[in-house]
Amino acid sequence: ERYKIDFLVYIKALLCSVAADIISTVEFNSTGELLATGDKGGRVVVFQREQESKNQPHRRGEYNVYSTFQSHEPEFDYLKSLEIEEKINKIRWLPQQNAAYFLLSTNDKTVKLWKISERDKRPEGYNLKDEDGRIRDPTTITALQVPVLRPMDLMVEATPRRVFSNAHTYHINSISVNSDYETFMSTDDLRINLWNLEITNRSFNIVDIKPVNMEELTEVITAAEFHPHQCNTFVYSSSKGSIRLCDMRASALCDNHSKFFEEPEDPSNRSFFSEIISSISDVKFSHSGRYLMTRDYLTVKVWDLNMESKPLETYQVHDYLRSKLCSLYENDCIFDKFECVWNGSDSVIMTGSYNNFFRMFDRNTKRDVTLEASRENSKPRAILKPRKVCVGGKRRKDEISVDSLDFSKKILHTAWHPSENIIAVAATNNLYIFQDKVN
Repeated sequence: ERYKIDFLVYIKALLCSVAADIISTVEFNSTGELLATGDKGGRVVVFQREQESKNQPHRRGEYNVYSTFQSHEPEFDYLKSLEIEEKINKIRWLPQQNAAYFLLSTNDKTVKLWKISERDKRPEGYNLKDEDGRIRDPTTITALQVPVLRPMDLMVEATPRRVFSNAHTYHINSISVNSDYETFMSTDDLRINLWNLEITNRSFNIVDIKPVNMEELTEVITAAEFHPHQCNTFVYSSSKGSIRLCDMRASALCDNHSKFFEEPEDPSNRSFFSEIISSISDVKFSHSGRYLMTRDYLTVKVWDLNMESKPLETYQVHDYLRSKLCSLYENDCIFDKFECVWNGSDSVIMTGSYNNFFRMFDRNTKRDVTLEASRENSKPRAILKPRKVCVGGKRRKDEISVDSLDFSKKILHTAWHPSENIIAVAATNNLYIFQDKVN
């Protein structure tokens, strides 16, 4: 029986090959018409959704390249003798206010605001310039003409409008746009800074967990996000598995949290790896703002903002890896940072795993499915078949053994269309886009 929430039909795989093309972030804009990816080479690729046509109604949903630009370049910090790599850590779209689109992109140190706009006309008939743009001799001008706009082939231009730099000593891991659309925050390992989108030369430090003596450091900030509706509220997660909700109305420096979410550890499950696997790699508010979702190494948890003592729901992503933690520690996979996303109605959550598998959990039916994003088993418009991992004993024909999982193929970054069942899955250097079954 085909799974009911594996409504996904493969549309296309956008394939790359070199290391710089490894996708490091994926993000839909607020309408879902645009999809942006960032990669290790500092590039941002924006895809635009095809408009529906009467002749080919099934093409509605396909995404094609709209714009590609180099967002960040490699830099060198001469004071600290450190290379600053160009890898795009996060992309966040701003809500569309006019014909142009705006997005924030960040590497380890610098956040940039980009404007993406279209141009299909060009001015002609200048008085002081000739057709090639060279300045004319004013003495040769005998008559004045009115410049006119002529149609031209559509050009999509990306221009940097603001550069927010020199505010982070440590590596930026998160950016989040506030619901007031005037401010955003950038988060590194020990500090969170609040910026105004119009002001680049100063920011306000709203969280600082750096101890006076760095030897006393016990945890770092791993992710942070603003509440989707309340502009004064934000959360940040830590490497110790805790989540702090802060209210900016309480004080300018939000070191004292308003709420503290943490699940007590079961002493019987304590091991050498407990602290590593409890580190939260991603935190996301639900669209409604009522719930929080967090991802640690083995689980996804859903928290009710009104209940701090324990999570409302816990979903096992790949519990079969619990016996493999030693080898995952040796090959550094245990430090992989998986992201998690909500669907538009907050009823289904999605997160990645290894072997190009990704998991979906239906919160209402409590059913889950494992799907695979790969070239081998994904033909255009073919229905994805659920995959199963065999832990021990006799393996069935359609199951894959846990010992044969490829840990170099991992899905860390995923995105879900804000209102439709369309998802984007980044499998190393390939981007897969899947959509609901079209009849």
